[in-house]
Amino acid sequence: MQRFLFSVLLLVVLLPKARGQGLHFSQFYNAPLLLSPANTALMPESDFRVGANYRNQWSNVPAPFRTISAYGDAQVFRNANHTNWLGIGGSFFSDRAGNGDLALIKAQLSAAYHVQLGDYNMISVGLGAAFVQRSVNFTKLTFDTQWDGFTFNPTAANGEAYSFQKTSYPDITAGVNYAFFPNENVYIKLGVGMLHINQPSESFYRIENKLGMRPTVNLDMLFRLSDGWIANVSGYYTKQRTASEIVFGSLFTYNVSPKANAPNIFLMGAYYRVNDAIIPVVGFEWSKIRVMASMDVTTSNMASATGANGAFELSIIYQGLYNAGSKNRDAYNCPRF
Repeated sequence: MQRFLFSVLLLVVLLPKARGQGLHFSQFYNAPLLLSPANTALMPESDFRVGANYRNQWSNVPAPFRTISAYGDAQVFRNANHTNWLGIGGSFFSDRAGNGDLALIKAQLSAAYHVQLGDYNMISVGLGAAFVQRSVNFTKLTFDTQWDGFTFNPTAANGEAYSFQKTSYPDITAGVNYAFFPNENVYIKLGVGMLHINQPSESFYRIENKLGMRPTVNLDMLFRLSDGWIANVSGYYTKQRTASEIVFGSLFTYNVSPKANAPNIFLMGAYYRVNDAIIPVVGFEWSKIRVMASMDVTTSNMASATGANGAFELSIIYQGLYNAGSKNRDAYNCPRF
């Protein structure tokens, strides 16, 4: 009966205007193209990268969210000094929630141009265009029409005219970053993005339900603490209509093989989502492959329902060079091993 009631609640709250939660990852720093298209190919020591993210949220309740993404971006049309370049990239996102498979699929292309203004400054401007499709499978949901007053029969007709509904729309994003790197020990980047610039209409019932524009702000700061340690302090803010999210914290990276040609790096840290969760994170990088795992430990009222198990996330990123000569192309300062 609890499962039935939760399904009905999900239908009433989410379906009429298709207001599922927006795409998001606790490891926001590992989803650069979701934050802002200005992050496309903004890499201090690599020519290209590919990555993937997986998030399993609220697995202990009847309507969990499962979100995956995959992306890739690369630097092209660089000038002779490697101080200006165009970044191009593509990303794919899939999100499913609830017994009715309320789903979102998003495919996005993005581009950004990066210009070094001087020895210590860089500005990046990016644009993104996406195709989004939302869908729901009514055959997997239950309704009050399946209750005959004595028993509930989930195999009875639910009275819905269509078993599967979907809607699609284009989505436009933009962003700008400013980076400051006074020396090899400090790197600071402030980014601002805007999602849903075109305010697309999202509805299963052909009614006007425009998505509100969603601003994002991201601050990323790296500090070299010693030859073996680098601290990465970062924060993220976004708001859409009355909903907002603030996440901040830091990662500490340690080079466990300082004498090797390619460093092997251990990562550990913690983040906090305001009024929601503490997020410990660990990871390891070898041969330019970085794998990180995190857990949302719920601190909000949802903790009683989830057993404090808010979400599990896993990310993997590979960054590479076009050729061996590229490793000497240091275009700007950045703390690195």
